[in-house]
Amino acid sequence: MQKIISALILAILIMIPSASFAHDEDESKSAFLVVSFGTSVPEARKAIDNLVDTVKKEFPSVDVRLSFTSNIIRRKIQKETGESIPTPAQALAQLNDEGYSYVTVIPTHMIPGEEYDEVCNVANAFGGISGKFGFEEVNVCRPFLDGVKGCEAVADILMKRFSDKLKDNETAIILMGHGTPEHIANAQYLQLQLALNQRAYGRFFVGTVESAPSINDVMAELKRHPEIKKLILSPLMIVAGDHAQNDLAGKDEPESWINILKKNGWNEIDTYLVGLGEDENMARELVRKIYALYDAVSEEE
Repeated sequence: MQKIISALILAILIMIPSASFAHDEDESKSAFLVVSFGTSVPEARKAIDNLVDTVKKEFPSVDVRLSFTSNIIRRKIQKETGESIPTPAQALAQLNDEGYSYVTVIPTHMIPGEEYDEVCNVANAFGGISGKFGFEEVNVCRPFLDGVKGCEAVADILMKRFSDKLKDNETAIILMGHGTPEHIANAQYLQLQLALNQRAYGRFFVGTVESAPSINDVMAELKRHPEIKKLILSPLMIVAGDHAQNDLAGKDEPESWINILKKNGWNEIDTYLVGLGEDENMARELVRKIYALYDAVSEEE
């Protein structure tokens, strides 16, 4: 399988026109590749841009590139705006062609699920190619909800994010994650729920749109807290895109969470449709993960 992936990558390298054959082959160049699922919602894009801009400011001497994993979103943006955003494989091939030796892949994914695995597969395939068609080193940062420490860090960020709302003891925050069915990484949402319970029991309820816990699980937990009268719905996602606007808060969508909750007796509901990527504390957490990766690589060496 590795040989097949490597062969495909080499095909990409051959197909991409040379952008720079004149670089000094003895000069080591480093780059960061920020990888997002992407969004075609213009107002949601600023969440991704904020993460990219924060990385650029923290590491001004390193070239920072962006790639999207969703082909549907990439093609939609290309058609509507003319902007061409590469896939991770295309971006890595281009970086190789431009003479970069060291690449750090920075996924903006919340959990180490299926999408994250695919990013790692591409990065590892490029990292396994030796010679002039490969890199000296390709490393991948861990996602936000990565084990106990990662979930605790995000829980602290959420506590700050909703600190004003939490002053009202009758208010609870409902968070919608994406979810990844039949993948062990989905358990990270439960780990985050535990971390939030330890900080503010009965004030945060985590659910997912495509896996468990579901909105039904969220409502079952809410019923255990009759003191909660008001709800605030917010995405547990980097961008407040289609899922946030339709699956979470779509007033014209019969199966949206806001309508399901209203049908089941919760009437005082507000929304906070702002992607986590717009939160400066999340941006700083992404930078922290880059430094953590550097420390881990240094220890291995």
